[in-house]
Amino acid sequence: MIDDNAPILEFDPDRRGILEPSQRFPAGQLPERLVLTFFAPALQGLLERSKATVAWKLQTGGAHDQAVHVIDRGGQDIALFQSGVGAPLAAGFLEELIALGARKVLVCGGAGVLDREISQGHLILPISAIRDEGLSYHYLPAAREVAPDAQALAALEGVLRLRQAPYIKGKTWTTDGLYRETRDKIVRRRAEGALAVEMEAAALFAVAQFRGVQLAQLLYGGDDVSGGEWDHRGWDKNLSVQEMMLEVCLEAVLGL
Repeated sequence: MIDDNAPILEFDPDRRGILEPSQRFPAGQLPERLVLTFFAPALQGLLERSKATVAWKLQTGGAHDQAVHVIDRGGQDIALFQSGVGAPLAAGFLEELIALGARKVLVCGGAGVLDREISQGHLILPISAIRDEGLSYHYLPAAREVAPDAQALAALEGVLRLRQAPYIKGKTWTTDGLYRETRDKIVRRRAEGALAVEMEAAALFAVAQFRGVQLAQLLYGGDDVSGGEWDHRGWDKNLSVQEMMLEVCLEAVLGL
């Protein structure tokens, strides 16, 4: 263990925590394939069109538990779950879903763009995430970036190509500081190749690596935070793109 003035850099390689997800969640409750999304309306529409069943419920700390649904695609069961926003919540849910049986995971969500030329709704396939959040440092030694699983990334890209869906590949910047995305930080992140900013990718990649599961993520260009005035661009209302991304993930996860 490295002793440093900043506690976040005190990575402990001990593989076992005092509280493990396996102590709270029984294995074998979910299929190994899982699509994790942040798109509530698109997910609800998919569930209504499918013969979805509820396989488990995860506690959110709110008034209602969050259901994990299962649907059949091509004779294969796939779990579906709407994640919470932010690295700690999303990664905590992922830990629990892995304990319940998930092993092949694809994620879809939105992100702010760091280049205004990336149009609203344009797809972004992250090849790595800049670790400007806190959670990933509890799972992996300190480093600038963390990558998704190569096979999961290739599965997503393969389906995008088959569908002839336009997309770009590059880095994403994961931060906990929603309201601290300053102009200077944006300039620095763009200089190192980041196309977008979001709040979960680095944490999800790190948890997946630590637990030995396959995971990659697909993003779409949302609001513009490229350094001028913030532009919402109605990014959260693009239901057709969200629905398409869910279908891409469902197709791709079958190939894992």
